[in-house]
Amino acid sequence: MSFPISAVPSSTQIEASGKLVGRNLAHFSPSVWGSHFLSYASDSNVLDADDDHKIMQQVQELKDEVKRMLIISPGSTDQTLSEKLDLIDAIQHLGVSYHFESEIDEILQKAHKINPPCFNNINIMDHAADDQLKLYTISLWFRLLRQQGYDVSCDIFNEFKDDKGSFKASLISDVKGMLSLYEAAHLGINGEDILDEALAFTTTHLELAVNHIRPQLAKKVKHALNRPIRKALPRLEGLYYISIYKEEDSYSETLLKFAKLDFNVLQSQHQKEIGGITRCWKNLDFTANLPYARDRIVEGYFWTMGVFFEPQYSLARRIMTKVIGMTSILDDTYDAYGSYAELKLFTEAIERWDVSAIDILPEYMKLIYKALLDVYDEIEAETAKDGRPFCVHYAKESMKKLIQAYFIEAKWCNEGYAPTMEEYMSNAMTTSAYQMLAPTSFLGMGNIADEEVFKWVFNDPKILRASTIICRLMDDIKSHKFEQSRAHAVSAVECYMKQYGVSAEEEVYKLLGKEIVNAWKDINEELLMNRTADHHVPMPILERVLNLARVIDLVYEDGDAYTDSNMMKDYIASLLVNPLVLQ
Repeated sequence: MSFPISAVPSSTQIEASGKLVGRNLAHFSPSVWGSHFLSYASDSNVLDADDDHKIMQQVQELKDEVKRMLIISPGSTDQTLSEKLDLIDAIQHLGVSYHFESEIDEILQKAHKINPPCFNNINIMDHAADDQLKLYTISLWFRLLRQQGYDVSCDIFNEFKDDKGSFKASLISDVKGMLSLYEAAHLGINGEDILDEALAFTTTHLELAVNHIRPQLAKKVKHALNRPIRKALPRLEGLYYISIYKEEDSYSETLLKFAKLDFNVLQSQHQKEIGGITRCWKNLDFTANLPYARDRIVEGYFWTMGVFFEPQYSLARRIMTKVIGMTSILDDTYDAYGSYAELKLFTEAIERWDVSAIDILPEYMKLIYKALLDVYDEIEAETAKDGRPFCVHYAKESMKKLIQAYFIEAKWCNEGYAPTMEEYMSNAMTTSAYQMLAPTSFLGMGNIADEEVFKWVFNDPKILRASTIICRLMDDIKSHKFEQSRAHAVSAVECYMKQYGVSAEEEVYKLLGKEIVNAWKDINEELLMNRTADHHVPMPILERVLNLARVIDLVYEDGDAYTDSNMMKDYIASLLVNPLVLQ
């Protein structure tokens, strides 16, 4: 629906006193997508029922064949356990592992019980008599188990060190093994020095090797150096791996067909979802009524797809995209348009959370307030359907905390106050929005996200704190120059420079970068500890928090790609516009 409101002045507003009030405009670029995705909301894009049935029948047949490949016992055929791990890696890499979670977990449970030095005795190290082939297989074994939450020891890599405690020079010629070790090293936690050494060793020598190896391996190395598996969004990584999988020694035509077909089936579902969301968003007419704000609903849906792309999370994606869209409007209202007096009124209205509070707001804020309350009314109705009415309380409280933190920033900016680094981070952890988006991501996940899960996430668990640090610091490093070009609250960069007398921005970037590295290790540690924790948090819940960190790492890799949406255009097109050619 749309609401009849007065148009918002482009740069000034006349108060009742007749004075002109300057507006703190950011001059954001318009959406690069316009109305493109509206076309997916129409019935004309729906497949004929017979065609749809044939496609799903083919998907099921291929899925059954891949499942048979997985459940073959090592030793019963020519397939070794090493080859089984290669198959699991390919399935995960191709983005279709959500179809085979129980089968994969069963295999990895067995693999976890294996004592690595005895690999040869159980066939896993067949044909791996030298250090080079052992390096690849042990690194893969280590990574797959740690990804699954098994706390396997990194001491197994001591086998690859020389008498002086350095990694053996003979490994340098084994690019495949080094690449496997490089990927494994990203699963390290604080205190695991050998994995830090492994990461430095492999990064250096992979960078040196990339211009001297065969093209297909060089492509893999360049991709991994830019985006290791641990930090990669599963959907994008799956698309990349589909493009090179045919070159792998363990290539399976059946698995590739299944991955391509599954990609297209899911893409069709995602297109319908973003089509419907775009239609609702266009009906609100924010672009015309709030021209100061970023129009990024498509980018918000991409963000959400990074958190969960699987078909069963359709409701979760719709809810989260709408909340991200509203949060973006709120963010721009607080730091790119609203006057301090207006923001104070809006904050008071949010604390009341009642439609009657709309009367105290200026005209342009009424649209925002009503739309926000409507989103949470929708959440309440949806979560009540599956017997989880408690969800909306946590959702509202997390949004209230975010608004309160936005107002503190606005107050600092209005008063010209420069907080200490400690003051800044205390508030900025909330304004990153991840403390709100994490519980929001659980809203549409069904009964797995019970009230204990919401109590857990509201208790500021270490994994959420780490994901939030990554979000906050990457955002500040990449966007602070643009933000400081106008009146804007300080970022971590400015706070650190002032408090510690650092004059070079690059030095601050390096220091904050170290904090980001440590936060990734904290995420790894929390995922490992969860299997033995007193309160076991379901892995699908933890994966949402991990994926939030992965999204921010991509979006802020080379700048603020959410604000400058041209930077994200190719990613979005590859996932939401261009289907894969099946033949």
